[in-house]
Amino acid sequence: MEGRDDVLVSDLAVTEFISALAHRLRQGSLAREAARRLQHAILGRLDEGVYHRVELTRDVHRRAEQFLLSLPETPLRAADALHLALATSARAASLASFDARLAAAARAGGLAIYPA
Repeated sequence: MEGRDDVLVSDLAVTEFISALAHRLRQGSLAREAARRLQHAILGRLDEGVYHRVELTRDVHRRAEQFLLSLPETPLRAADALHLALATSARAASLASFDARLAAAARAGGLAIYPA
């Protein structure tokens, strides 16, 4: 995603990323120092403005709640609904996700999915 100026990142996404790193640490498939380097790299890029930060606001929470109630055929977790609400509130054209449920909900909401 380097070189792009249209990447939106929320602190929620960063926390989810760090959670995935912690999972790999517990499994023994990632060294603690590598996890810390990755954490510092993403936070640094976010703070430097390489990625555009999107914030969880009251309106984003209300939009997430609407997704939870209006997409009964796609069972979303609260955090996934918040990711979707953040993307649509920021008028994103696409969403990066490896989660099948979130990807299905994003497609239903008119977003393209990366990776396709």
